[in-house]
Amino acid sequence: MNQIPPFRRQRSYLSQFTTGQLHLKNPWIAAFFSFSYPGFGHIMLHRYMAGYILILWETFINEQAKVNLGILYTLIGEFEKAKDVLDNRWLILYLAIYMFGIWDSYRTTIDLNKQYVLADREDAPILNIKMGTWDTNFLDKRKPINALIWSTLFPGLGHLYLHHVITGFFIFVYAVAITYLGHIPHAIHASMTGNFAHAKEILDMQWALYFPSIYFFIIYDSYASAIEHNKLCEKEMSKFLRQRYQSKDFIFPL
Repeated sequence: MNQIPPFRRQRSYLSQFTTGQLHLKNPWIAAFFSFSYPGFGHIMLHRYMAGYILILWETFINEQAKVNLGILYTLIGEFEKAKDVLDNRWLILYLAIYMFGIWDSYRTTIDLNKQYVLADREDAPILNIKMGTWDTNFLDKRKPINALIWSTLFPGLGHLYLHHVITGFFIFVYAVAITYLGHIPHAIHASMTGNFAHAKEILDMQWALYFPSIYFFIIYDSYASAIEHNKLCEKEMSKFLRQRYQSKDFIFPL
């Protein structure tokens, strides 16, 4: 039996837990998000395993080297404190992986854009539903503004709305851990009650400085992913209608 598929390149892949797809992306945007937080550029490219590894590595090595505190003290002009707090033993290891994440996300984006152009010309079939024991995933049009709103309320919810279950759960748990370790909810509560001095005391800036990069990337990625999912849904419907509607055997009335 011939196992070679009738097409060479896939445009998308549906599993029970996520939807992976090829579409055109700006390599500079991928590089920027890798610059702001290693791993996010790879998440944007749907290279989830590499993204998760880089994110966890960034968390570990940043905590050991105290990079966030070094950045904070540098920005407020306390350069001596910045030099004292940084651990050079870990900082050298941090730089290599950091630069690799930026370079690899930029390079991969260019290559995947080429793959998309070839796959789109080939017009390979697109699976529109995947059913399994654990979950059911299907293509349909969803509102990008809803994904943006849910991601704004808390990171990860917008991806769950788009049925990126594994990524949404990972980001949700990761964001909860960051907010807890950074004492962000306590600081927000103290700020809302006007106790700003107490808010500054309890806020752990080493952990809290992770949150802005996470927050704004997740909002962007969920919104952009919703738009691209809708385009994929339209391509699948267009191909189905071209092939099945209307049958060549249909007898037109005179």
